[in-house]
Amino acid sequence: MLLTMCISIYTSRVVLQVLGEVNYGIYNVVGGFVSMFTVISGAMSTASQRFLSFEIGKGSSGKVHEVFSTAIIIHIGLGLIILLLGETVGIWFINNYLNLPHERYYAANWVFQFSLLTFIISVISVPYNAVLIAYERMKAFAYVSIFEVTLKLLIVYFIAIAPFDKLIFYSILMASTSLILSIVYGVYVNRNLKQCHFNWVWDKSKGMEMGSFVSWNLIGSLAGVLKEQGINVVLNMFFGAAINAARGVAYQVLNAVGGFVNNFQVAMNPQIVKHYSAGEKYEMFRLVFRGSKFSFLIMLMFVLPLTLEAPYILNIWLVNVPAYTGIFLRLVLLTSLVDSLSGTLITSMHASGKVKDYQIVVGGLSLLTLPLVYVALKLGAPPYAAMFIGLCMAVALHVARILMLKASIHFPVMDYFRKITLRVFFLALLSAVVPTALYFFLSVNFINFLVVCLVSVISVITISYRLGLSMYERQKVKEKVASIVNKFIHK
Repeated sequence: MLLTMCISIYTSRVVLQVLGEVNYGIYNVVGGFVSMFTVISGAMSTASQRFLSFEIGKGSSGKVHEVFSTAIIIHIGLGLIILLLGETVGIWFINNYLNLPHERYYAANWVFQFSLLTFIISVISVPYNAVLIAYERMKAFAYVSIFEVTLKLLIVYFIAIAPFDKLIFYSILMASTSLILSIVYGVYVNRNLKQCHFNWVWDKSKGMEMGSFVSWNLIGSLAGVLKEQGINVVLNMFFGAAINAARGVAYQVLNAVGGFVNNFQVAMNPQIVKHYSAGEKYEMFRLVFRGSKFSFLIMLMFVLPLTLEAPYILNIWLVNVPAYTGIFLRLVLLTSLVDSLSGTLITSMHASGKVKDYQIVVGGLSLLTLPLVYVALKLGAPPYAAMFIGLCMAVALHVARILMLKASIHFPVMDYFRKITLRVFFLALLSAVVPTALYFFLSVNFINFLVVCLVSVISVITISYRLGLSMYERQKVKEKVASIVNKFIHK
């Protein structure tokens, strides 16, 4: 994950430099429009992971092969639907509503075609990714992730030396990377998980069950996509492609840092579903509590120094920093900190399968973000108002998720608020006191930048360990650190 984060941050810097601000903005807004179709694949990906983990949790009575084959057939159908929507609605929208330089519409259409191809390949390979996670083959998942960022590092080199249109070439290379990764996942699953060999087997009951789950989960997926990519399109309509470059840079940093928490939660999700499948509700709640707490504290360790030193980091990282990038980055990092609490909460709801009321309430509330942003910008608000509205809605959504879990699976709401939500926000404020004081009192230079970052990390680790962990958790940390040290010494 460290290697992935470092390479991702470096490659995004070079891509912005090589493509230029306008081309980078075009790639983000056009690629972002393609990502709006993840409303379908995102819901299906969640369903694949949930049903595969659920069947594995049943033991010998589980129908893993039937669920896997059914999921692939569904995803092939979804790929064809997305192709049809992209080649009709997608092309019409790009050529009639996006605010792009006139001479770049030709390149934008090519970017759209290859982004669409990339996305369809990713959709069809979703069940292969899902089964790796369900069987908790995290080492394989990690190695493929390292291979992916290595390919993206090569892409940076190739577009830097390309003598032709770099934007179109970049989109071609990204599509090729997606195809190679899909082949790698497929080969690994076929060789190592014999119960997951694909056959044209359609389990009608599982297909109907997955369809019902997906149909309600689509509401939440639609809300999430419209909230993120819809805001990207609205910002483009009001401020042009340059503002998309600023938002794209902010999200590049967020995606690199967020990989730590995402992969941590990916490792926990199968266990949450399996506990529910086995009727072990107390163990599931305990895992959900710890997952929320640790996700927040891990994210805080990165968010605190990055938020304080955002302007300085951007200036030494990028050759030309697009306007508003600094405040965009700070606001999306704070939003991600709030969102980090919700990963295991969402998984526990998916584990139960009772998603109808949850998606109507939470999805509807999330969907409210887009019209609020549009109205704010229409009234003359600055671009960063969109990020601030997103932060406020993240807090509201966290509260809504907890309340809906109480209604669906008798989630211990008051215990969660007291032991997790209130506690981690108190820890965050306490951790920020000394680093913030240093940031405002020290002059701006590289040495002081390193001091603020180091003190931020030490502050989070120390306060989290002393005040955030239980006695049992502190003991486990000591044992793990001792084990790592012993292995290092004996080498």
